[in-house]
Amino acid sequence: MKRFLKSFAATSAIALCFAVSSIAPANAQSKDELVWGDTLPSGLDPHVVYDVYMQTFMLNTYDGLYRYLGNPIELVPWLATSHEVSDDGMTWTFNLRQDATFHDGSPLTADDVVYSFKRLLEIGRGPSGALAPVLKPENITKVDDSTVQFLLNEPYAPFLATLPLVSIVNQELVTANEVNGDNGTAWLASNEAGSGAYIFDPDTYVPQEKVDLKRNKTHFYGWSDNADPIDVVRAYPVKETSTRVLALMRDDIQATDGYLPPDQVAKIDSTDGVSVRRDESMRVMVIRMNNSKPPFDNINFRKCVSYAFQYDGFINVVLKGLVSRNSGPIPNNLWGVPEDATGYTYDPDAAKKYCDKAREEGAPLDRTLEIHIQSELDQTTQAAQLLQQGLSEYGVNVELVASTWASLTSSTGSAESSPDMWVHWVSTYFVDPENWIGQMYDSSFHGTWKASSWYKNAKVDELLRQGRKETDRNKRNAAYGEAYKIIVDEAADLWIYNTIALRGVSDRLTGIKFSPVGSGAEFRWMSLAD
Repeated sequence: MKRFLKSFAATSAIALCFAVSSIAPANAQSKDELVWGDTLPSGLDPHVVYDVYMQTFMLNTYDGLYRYLGNPIELVPWLATSHEVSDDGMTWTFNLRQDATFHDGSPLTADDVVYSFKRLLEIGRGPSGALAPVLKPENITKVDDSTVQFLLNEPYAPFLATLPLVSIVNQELVTANEVNGDNGTAWLASNEAGSGAYIFDPDTYVPQEKVDLKRNKTHFYGWSDNADPIDVVRAYPVKETSTRVLALMRDDIQATDGYLPPDQVAKIDSTDGVSVRRDESMRVMVIRMNNSKPPFDNINFRKCVSYAFQYDGFINVVLKGLVSRNSGPIPNNLWGVPEDATGYTYDPDAAKKYCDKAREEGAPLDRTLEIHIQSELDQTTQAAQLLQQGLSEYGVNVELVASTWASLTSSTGSAESSPDMWVHWVSTYFVDPENWIGQMYDSSFHGTWKASSWYKNAKVDELLRQGRKETDRNKRNAAYGEAYKIIVDEAADLWIYNTIALRGVSDRLTGIKFSPVGSGAEFRWMSLAD
């Protein structure tokens, strides 16, 4: 196994060079135009698409009542100026800014806020899962043009933390483009109805290939804190990692994605004019196991898998120590992790013991298991190959299946269609344990990509529901901590590391304000030197 790990690390360090013909040419090093090389979301409707790429689009083209800024992260009023909460924690009242306008110039009012939250809940996709259990559309009301009130079904401690998930859309514009009662979803999938600091240019949009965003000079926040803002952002995703890095070195793009593998980090670090940002995030890498499918419905087999993965080897050899071990379903740098938390380590003897137990219990370990990877992200392949090699030593055959984020998340709507295993990250959509452990392991979230391990434990359900309902932080911490221990003990998934975001950037690009929400991709703060 050690020989394989060394060979594997060496192989993964070989960078391939490809032509960069699909990338927009650099604009003579203009300080007014930024070419952003990260991935675009699979669609543009912020109430439908729910992934890290949508966070970038949302942060720049839409506004919410509150917004996350900085690292350590801070939740600040945005479209709201303030809020009040009733003593029972169920009635939330928000006072709105009166100077915000949509991109078409129309004022943003309480009607738009009410419509946006109702639309999200009625569509029932995207980030609605965070609110649907506690909020009914009819309990969202306008008090006056600048005041909105929410009446929750029950106290919900993460409510304020979830508000940045909900983009406020232009009600008049979206309803004007409804077709057969679709809430405007067909139109908004390739258009925009926001008020954010940048304006979507529909004439430049090719789905998942390119789009231009133009600066909204009249945005309510103003531009006084950025003396030299970027006027146009050209988003041109580059699918191959090595091609993306080559484009950065040529200044065809000024930023890569934030998932760079170690060989590309080293390549950028040794090149003049570019560098790698290293920012502590809250993005946990996980290999999901479909607990509803044999043999993963057998706890002994899941423990076999958990002990068969070389965590330290992957982190220290393959990833060159650029990330930190995270042994459970909450980021180590967030509350809710029990002080005595322990996870799995690479232990061949334990792996064999649990595989043998699973076989004795009739688990079908003779079938070829599939682990799905995201073909555009090298680390998912590297992790899958390492697990494949580890399990082969116990007579378990694993086949890698190349896929995409959009295809994988679409497949998780049912237990039958969800993969045996798949590799991904759970990013920071909102900063509360609910974002991770709550939505990943409460069975009421089955059918969403976050809960795609199809894990079910009645005691865990009870603890997680207590954690989101309880308003006392100490009691919430205890509930999440107890659930954490059970989930880890039952080996629901493999939790590998907490991310240090590694984004390649041009030295000309300044003003990046990293936040775990959006990974520092909010363009309003950035500037470019000539």
